[in-house]
Amino acid sequence: MKNQKNSFQLYLIATLVCAISFGNLQAQKSSDKGFVDLFNGKDWNGWHLKLRNGDEEMAKKVYAIEDGIVHVFKDSPDSLNLNTGDNGTHGLFYTDKKYSKYILRFEYKWGEKITNNFDQWQYDAGCYYHVFDDSVWPKGIEYQVRYNHLTERNHTGDFWAAGTTLDWYSADGETFSTPKNGGKKKEQSKNELHASKEAEFNALNDEWNKCEIIVMGDEYTIHKLNGKIVNMGTNLSVSEGIIGFQSETAEIFYRNIKIKELDKSIAMKKFLKK
Repeated sequence: MKNQKNSFQLYLIATLVCAISFGNLQAQKSSDKGFVDLFNGKDWNGWHLKLRNGDEEMAKKVYAIEDGIVHVFKDSPDSLNLNTGDNGTHGLFYTDKKYSKYILRFEYKWGEKITNNFDQWQYDAGCYYHVFDDSVWPKGIEYQVRYNHLTERNHTGDFWAAGTTLDWYSADGETFSTPKNGGKKKEQSKNELHASKEAEFNALNDEWNKCEIIVMGDEYTIHKLNGKIVNMGTNLSVSEGIIGFQSETAEIFYRNIKIKELDKSIAMKKFLKK
């Protein structure tokens, strides 16, 4: 009788685990609905590469493709032009197409190599969007990807509004806070605008981070890191543009670059509830 009872309990546990797993799978499928690959994982069809030094052949080596992943600085020696002021391999790989209303997702992790002006900015890269000038550096809005190993502070999700402005929200004037949590509007803010420190992150542990940008033309933009909202802006001074991913001061890997384009805007409150 005791064995029958134990067997029944194990059956119930197994059934519950299966139900939870199925529910999570269905929720993931629903979350992924409408997303398509922005980067095909094989070649640079639909993209163009730019380095500060203008070397097109070197750009192909800086942005190496392996196993569906963009491996930045894969074929570069460690400490290339480190702190020389050269910074020739600063650059981005850009979409050819402009985008306005969409949700963009990508994952990144840091490698081991350092380069260029690492001493100034530590582990630094990023994703630019609404770019209207694809110079190096571009004009547009940046979702900063950065880790300061000296202070152990993660800056991923910071804004860098280059040649653009947006209304930003902060309670202390230093980091982002939602209006619900006391954030006051700072109109027409620009340059570096720090994300909140609340999200968990992976730094130099060879683990991936999940990033998300939700942008509705010039209405608003939301930055998420590992499922947590870390920054937000409204009343953007630019409504569309191309998208670019940076090479800057350190080896970095990008993967699962996906986008969901939208025909019309979704109210911001829908995302703030999550």
